[in-house]
Amino acid sequence: MRSSARVIASVLVMALIVGVFAWLAFRGDGLEPKPIDGGPDLDGVPVELHPFYTQKLTWTKCQDSFECASVDVPLDYADPTGRTITLQLLKAAASSKKVGSLVVNPGGPGGSGIEYAMGGKAYWGKPLRDHFDIVGFDPRGVASSDPLTCVNDAQLDRILASDPTPDTPAEVAADRLLSRQFFAGCMRRDAELATHMSTEEAARDMDVIRSVLGEGRMTYFGASYGTFLGGMYADLFPQRVGRMVLDGAIDPSQSTVDSSLTQARGFEVALRAYLADCVAKGDCYLGDTVEAGAARVQEFFSELDAEPLVVGDRELTEGLGLYGVITPLYNQDYWEILDAALGAALEGHGLQLLALADAYTRRGLDGFLGNAFQVLPVVNCTDYNEPISTVRARKLEPRFLEASPTFGRMFVSDLTSCSTWTFQSGRRGAELRALGAAPILVVGTTRDPATPLEWAEALAADLESGVLLTRDGDGHTGYNAGNACTDQAIESYLVEGKVPADDTRC
Repeated sequence: MRSSARVIASVLVMALIVGVFAWLAFRGDGLEPKPIDGGPDLDGVPVELHPFYTQKLTWTKCQDSFECASVDVPLDYADPTGRTITLQLLKAAASSKKVGSLVVNPGGPGGSGIEYAMGGKAYWGKPLRDHFDIVGFDPRGVASSDPLTCVNDAQLDRILASDPTPDTPAEVAADRLLSRQFFAGCMRRDAELATHMSTEEAARDMDVIRSVLGEGRMTYFGASYGTFLGGMYADLFPQRVGRMVLDGAIDPSQSTVDSSLTQARGFEVALRAYLADCVAKGDCYLGDTVEAGAARVQEFFSELDAEPLVVGDRELTEGLGLYGVITPLYNQDYWEILDAALGAALEGHGLQLLALADAYTRRGLDGFLGNAFQVLPVVNCTDYNEPISTVRARKLEPRFLEASPTFGRMFVSDLTSCSTWTFQSGRRGAELRALGAAPILVVGTTRDPATPLEWAEALAADLESGVLLTRDGDGHTGYNAGNACTDQAIESYLVEGKVPADDTRC
């Protein structure tokens, strides 16, 4: 489980990173989401799903200035008369001339769409806030939507702090035991929910949400893992796609090994961009060259592996140190925070780096906020059911170390966790084509650590109507990252339906 909760899954969380630093005249072009006249359009919807598609939302005031509602969906779309689950929704109402509803998802898997919609000025630009009801929802099993819980906080603490680079047979055995205990907890507490947490099922939930919102087409903004969710929706319901932005795109067609290898390389590129900046400013605390700086970071992780830093009644382990280092790599504005935190840790003071790790995993004084790190491994291991043995993983280590001398071994270790789950979904990665869909805007960033640009390029090429927009810069995702060209292209597309030229670069 450490694997999915440590690197592979955790690096896909957009909403959590947004929350980290909070915590310490329109033309009609046929794309706009038009309200449904005379009730929901049930064309193509199986009759047994009609009761879900025709629900009436009851919005009530919540969280001071927002409105909340709930919607029921089948736990299993193959058995819609069976158990149902309830999804929670939150709406930030449009402040000016409304174009429609913009459904948003922040990533994860496990990020709260409700928190994302509440982001206001901190994330959503004025054109979007003016002209859309921004609607966030907690996906099935996430946060307030019948949350999945596999282990208690103390157990999750141990998992997140566990050794990301087990070296000995005893360490490997301990790692796999933690993973087995996690998945056994999922099955013991709610096996039905745990085995129905796939991205495909969450995408089918989204079409119910579209219908009950009264929208003929889905207008959507998804970041990071949210691009997989949006791409899956488009592939399942291409004729229902209105305007869709997939920012920080994932390439779901890659195998687990190839995906992990790409991410490992992405984080290495991001770290070295940070080191290059440190060196260029002069008197870099990590060394006089990028290579020297990378070697010092690698040495630091080895030191934590051998002897964690004591921080009060806790320890900064190698695993938690990893979280503390990668967190500021998501946003160039936070590189100075990494300077201070890592610099202090190198002097034996781990408090600041541990705080960054806690912010990333959303660990508060009274426990974890939300259940993102319970959901992450379950969704990932359901979507990509490719069990990998420790023997095979060990043979892959040279490839990973070549791609990422700093993070390679951590990613190799992450490969094996899904093999400890007794449930086998049989799902594999596959291309998303969305045949016949309206233009879909796919956004990539040149030095994105978590979702490398090559993924956005691949997804835009796979989608029949994919349009690629590239931001030249650092950090995770492209929107609201300080690039006016990128922001204007996205906002003009969503509000006015102006589709950028393919392969636009900002």
